[in-house]
Amino acid sequence: MWRTASTLRGLCEVVRNVVLRRLYHARSGCFGYRPIPQETLESAFIVGSNKEAIENRIKNADILRLVTAYREQGHKNADIDPLNSFERDAKDLSLHRFGLDIVDLNKRFKLSGLLHCNGQEKASLKDILEHLEKVYCAQLSVEVQQILEESEKLWLAALIEESVYWPLEADRQIHLAKLLLRSQAFDNFLGKKFPTVKRYGAEGAESMMAFFDELFLQSSYCEIQELVLGMPHRGRLNLLTSLLKFPAAQMFSKMKGKSELPPGAEGIGDVLSHLTSSVNLDFGHKLPLHVTMLPNPSHLEAVNPVSAGKARGRQLTLKDGCYGDSRDGLMGDKVLSVMVHGDASFSAQGIVAETFCLANLPHFSVGGTIHLIVNNQLGFTTPGERGRSSMYSSDIGKMIGCPVLHVNGDSPEELVRACRLALEYRMKYRKDIIVDMICYRRWGHNEIDDPSFTQPTMYQKIENRVSVPDIYANSLVTRGVVTQDELLKDAADYTVFLNEELKMSDSADPHTSHLDAHWKGLVQASEDKITIWDTGLPVETLLFVGGKSVETPDSFHIHPHLKKTHVETRIKKLENGTGIDWATAEALAIGSLLYQGYQVRFSGQDVGRGTFSHRHTMLVDQSTDEMFVPLNNISEQQNAFLEVVNSPLSEEACLGFEYGMSIENPNHLIIWEAQFGDFFNGAQVIIDTFISGGEAKWLLQSGLVMLLPHGYDGAGPEHSSCRLERFLQLTDSKEDAADGDSVNMHVVNPTTPAQYFHLLRQQILRNFRKPLVVVGPKLLLRLPSAVSSLQEMGPKTHFKPVLGDNFVNTASVSRVIFCSGKHYYALAKHREASNSIDTAIVRLESLCPFPFEFIREEVKKFSRAKEFIWSQEEHRNMGAWSFVSPRFENLLGIKLKYAGRKVLAAPAVGIGKIHQQEVVEILDDSFPK
Repeated sequence: MWRTASTLRGLCEVVRNVVLRRLYHARSGCFGYRPIPQETLESAFIVGSNKEAIENRIKNADILRLVTAYREQGHKNADIDPLNSFERDAKDLSLHRFGLDIVDLNKRFKLSGLLHCNGQEKASLKDILEHLEKVYCAQLSVEVQQILEESEKLWLAALIEESVYWPLEADRQIHLAKLLLRSQAFDNFLGKKFPTVKRYGAEGAESMMAFFDELFLQSSYCEIQELVLGMPHRGRLNLLTSLLKFPAAQMFSKMKGKSELPPGAEGIGDVLSHLTSSVNLDFGHKLPLHVTMLPNPSHLEAVNPVSAGKARGRQLTLKDGCYGDSRDGLMGDKVLSVMVHGDASFSAQGIVAETFCLANLPHFSVGGTIHLIVNNQLGFTTPGERGRSSMYSSDIGKMIGCPVLHVNGDSPEELVRACRLALEYRMKYRKDIIVDMICYRRWGHNEIDDPSFTQPTMYQKIENRVSVPDIYANSLVTRGVVTQDELLKDAADYTVFLNEELKMSDSADPHTSHLDAHWKGLVQASEDKITIWDTGLPVETLLFVGGKSVETPDSFHIHPHLKKTHVETRIKKLENGTGIDWATAEALAIGSLLYQGYQVRFSGQDVGRGTFSHRHTMLVDQSTDEMFVPLNNISEQQNAFLEVVNSPLSEEACLGFEYGMSIENPNHLIIWEAQFGDFFNGAQVIIDTFISGGEAKWLLQSGLVMLLPHGYDGAGPEHSSCRLERFLQLTDSKEDAADGDSVNMHVVNPTTPAQYFHLLRQQILRNFRKPLVVVGPKLLLRLPSAVSSLQEMGPKTHFKPVLGDNFVNTASVSRVIFCSGKHYYALAKHREASNSIDTAIVRLESLCPFPFEFIREEVKKFSRAKEFIWSQEEHRNMGAWSFVSPRFENLLGIKLKYAGRKVLAAPAVGIGKIHQQEVVEILDDSFPK
């Protein structure tokens, strides 16, 4: 009877229903399983020759459910917390939940397609369980359920299941033991010699040294040439001295209060825990591995996008990937991005999510970043369960389907394996991966703190624990891998070395190289003068570049409106040589730099079209949605390109990324534009900690350009002001002495397209780099009077820090109005309407550096002037008033009268009638009768 077809079909149908009920009951229960792949189901229901075959297939389906449960839930049962204090939602992985029983333990099952177990084709259920426990419930476990691609998930599972059999050679084990013991010796040495110094040691997290040691070695094996590392303070000094060749004598010198800057360099330096390194590590392969540890501010996680931007900039320098008009090729063969995080900050700082948002986007991808969380299970005094709403601190990475390896920080060998797994995954898929090293912090937030005030039970456990280096060293001695004497001697020798370095620290000279490699030839800017740079071009070159800026292929379907208003209008203006608007001047500046071989990157929300629909640097085919950038087709021999980056709706991460790009190569012009100038405040942390002080603290020059559309036109509080006053307050301009180019940021408020053209070209052609803040126009983009001629951009022309008044008879002037930016045109229009021929209007195009000498030359022309007014459209507690007023008085002996809006809590009013009333009052105050 068993062999009749109808009976077999009926039996199979019953079996199918039973199995499906089991599978989907589990899916709807607490485990949250996904459906079993269809091909696996089909293989489980192939009709066999007898009852035993059918039962075996059912058991195979049960085994698959068991394996899937361990892969997805094993981490909740894993031994990953050295303190055993982390509360997790542990899962019941007992056999009966999967239709299996103790009687099945000795049964052997085929593993093909189910499980990877040291190359075995078959294994008993007992061996399968032991293997699953070893892989997923030991001191290294993994979260893979968030990975979106099934094939990627299965590949990683196979790698992890096989990796438990990867051997760690005895010599590597001994090397790791010595490395960890040296780490411990270093922290102990600092604790004795510098007991009051906040060093943020690695105690409790020493296994991170094993991770980095393996990472550097394996990166070299992968023929990676550059590794860019963004890292906070925890364990930083240890990593610098142990693996990144930072001279211990220099570090001790810094601890004694001496400068870390090389002789002759102008700067203020930074705190001990922000020290940095850029070093070659030679592992005997074709090329050394160059590791760049970026300087970081104390604002945790702010370095993340900077590090990613630096990595992408280095990829561009090395041509490590394709940078076409809009798509990236395979990236990361030569440059690896690595970031280190703290658990509390990784969960809570919004910039982490913003940076993850960039990870897989065109123009932002770096081919995958390896993240290491040094998980103290504590944020200063806040325990983990009060510092986040998720189970793990790493959970934010799940937003992009990022796999997570959880590792017990007591196991340096598992950190080595996690490193290998992470690098394998990153190199194959070019995506981010997280290693969550769960450890502890032996001391308080710094070594001077007493953490028992707030975490008494945690620190009772920690106080009684043997250190990680000692645990590992003892295990090797017990296993006979190395003798205790050998390890003790190595640690003692290292302490002797540190003592010798301490003796030399008083005479140690810093060896920071801040203007080498492709920065050679650049200098620190002059302190005593504002330099003028010839940035003009032959008119023929301008005409050629301008024509190319709107040229499209014959097959390209341009929007008919743009064909008329953008293409045909631009060509006509170029032919006439007059009426050059802002967008055209910008295209001429960028296109000419490309033509000269300089890379340009233009990033921000809607920059391709322009927020105000004026730019159209990137055109879109109306039939296919294909994007075309005319400036990338200037010539067939073109080797420099414009990267037009319509960025995601982020300010902090995007601006940080662009800053990172800018500090990589001085020959890359990096421009970031805010959608409205007001929106820069979402990136205030990057401005405060990197852009304004990067050169003073770390000698890092940046030529980053920030375009901030600004202007009061009745648009209300959040669409009017770029907070000019904040940028001026952030500068180190002097109130009582003339500025030179050396001011930390250059802040300008240009009034003509030609001035903007020269600013962009000057930014890349001069022999130093400074961040440039451009208070950009909105109204002026299409104002008929705010135009320039090609001659103003022709040979021997340049940016003018001050624009005098050529429309008045100097002898008849009794009043001089000083102003900046768009406000000039309102004043000029009012002067003409009121026939105020006795009033001159002088524009400060540069605010910082303050153009004292240029203003003085203009003032000399008006010998009969008795009244000097500063007029601005911003409110009195905003704008440039508080910046220019003391400088006019101290440097020029001129006491200015104020004409502008009164003080206000917000940048602008939101009521139209009040706005119009304010406009009238400003003009009346500027031209008193």
